[in-house]
Amino acid sequence: MQEPSFLILTVLAAEAQHGYAIMTEVTDISGGRVKLRPGTLYAALDRLREEGLVEVDREEVVDTRLRRYYRITATGAERLAVEADRMRRNADSALQRLATGGRRLAGGTS
Repeated sequence: MQEPSFLILTVLAAEAQHGYAIMTEVTDISGGRVKLRPGTLYAALDRLREEGLVEVDREEVVDTRLRRYYRITATGAERLAVEADRMRRNADSALQRLATGGRRLAGGTS
């Protein structure tokens, strides 16, 4: 799963959000590393909808503009959990190997 999709699902795991709120929260939870542009966001949302991972929650008109809210589906939540677990296991392995390698490096062996 690509990082933008992972972050979008992460945002929607808490509650339904509209596009601008999703973009803002993705920037926040990524520490500013990922800044989605509208075209990227809506292409990702379309792809996630096609895969059954998100769906439209509701629509409302705000200042004459349509605001569409998206929510994660049960399938999307399952997929997010699997992906988060996979990433955690990979990070744990990397940290373990760094700790082992760090001891070797500190001992003067390569």
